[in-house]
Amino acid sequence: MLQYFIKGGPLMWPILLCSVIALAITINKSIQYFRVRRDIGRSLEAIQEHGSTYLAPVLQAVQQGLDDRQISLAGSRELKTLESGLGSLNLIAVIAPLLGLTGTVTGMIKAFQVIATMGTNVDPSLLAAGIWEALITTAAGLFVGIPTHVAAHYLDRSLDEVALRMKEIILDLRGGNND
Repeated sequence: MLQYFIKGGPLMWPILLCSVIALAITINKSIQYFRVRRDIGRSLEAIQEHGSTYLAPVLQAVQQGLDDRQISLAGSRELKTLESGLGSLNLIAVIAPLLGLTGTVTGMIKAFQVIATMGTNVDPSLLAAGIWEALITTAAGLFVGIPTHVAAHYLDRSLDEVALRMKEIILDLRGGNND
């Protein structure tokens, strides 16, 4: 594995960095969304009794009888907190394949430099080194970008579900307060 990394050239480092960051964000957000969905899945009484770090500001706004705009603002703030990191994940899903493509270009440049330097007496092993770099960085960029895109999509949908459920809870609480 290390030999492929080395043969991939210098662009393998930013691709590796992208993969580490993407993995960290994905794990962090997955745990965070699991906890939020668990909290939201509880009954309203259990949420109010045990508290929820994510729902607390919204529940307080509803219980204090604040107007719709203030409740909406509290909900938007919480969703913004839950959303943090998703933009970076989406960016990595785009950047990683582009880094791989850049490695493809630099690898092919090296291959053509060998042809230009050696003329008709091209040593295939020297030519292959540039092509190796091109193919390895392309594959690495795709291996990082594709799963990151899938993770970002899944987490985006999870956030949408959380937002919808928060709205339902607010409506339930407001309906309960109006009786």
